[in-house]
Amino acid sequence: MKWKVGLIQMDIAFGDPKENYKRAEQWFEKAAEQECTLVVLPELWTTGYDLTRLDEIAHYEGEDALQFLKEQAVKHRFHIVGGSVAKQTADGVKNTMYIVDKNGRMLHEYSKLHLFRLMDEHKYLIAGEDEARFTVDGEEAGSFICYDIRFPEWLRKPVLNGAKVLFVVAEWPLPRLDHWQTLLKARAIENQSYIVACNRVGRDPHNIFAGHSMIIDPWGTVISEGGEGEELLTGNVDLGLIDEIRGRIPVFDDRRPDFY
Repeated sequence: MKWKVGLIQMDIAFGDPKENYKRAEQWFEKAAEQECTLVVLPELWTTGYDLTRLDEIAHYEGEDALQFLKEQAVKHRFHIVGGSVAKQTADGVKNTMYIVDKNGRMLHEYSKLHLFRLMDEHKYLIAGEDEARFTVDGEEAGSFICYDIRFPEWLRKPVLNGAKVLFVVAEWPLPRLDHWQTLLKARAIENQSYIVACNRVGRDPHNIFAGHSMIIDPWGTVISEGGEGEELLTGNVDLGLIDEIRGRIPVFDDRRPDFY
């Protein structure tokens, strides 16, 4: 299985879902022009980190955001890893990712497991408890949001169940760009998996964001990397490479989980 992946490294209008829908729609048009087969949005792409106003601007049960993603997927005939949106539930607001296929079917829903205290997420969001593993085009994959990548045991879990590509969406700040690059390469190498990571650019009232979205192969080689401005980053993912690499260095056969 091969995918041409498009990463929408967009700026996000702070607290303005209507504007961000328009921006996303324009980027989807560009991804279609590039004949992408799978397209990824960044974290909280509809609202940004306008956490104090989530009661006003969060999506009720994610309905409108999910419908938009379904419509765009069908229109352009590509799969969408829908970044994440603020989903209003009866229990509180979750930071939730939707994944839809090119036929408009929702394949997976994942709400961020690890809340980032440095950006006050724990004050305004509730953590999810979803499995990170899902299937697209018959291939196993994993879904993660930003801070999750600092927890290698969490990213390893879907890989142990067959995942070959790990999708990461983020609003990662520029001052920790080196951490972003280093952690993503490490997660690719240790899991012998592709990493497809989409980060936003621009700024909000409190942060400047790093961009540098990345596609990394199972050796840790960077296939594509964005800069610090808006762009559609593309690259090819060849899932047939996974078995070859895992056969050359049989990390998973040599694990000793009885000791850890």
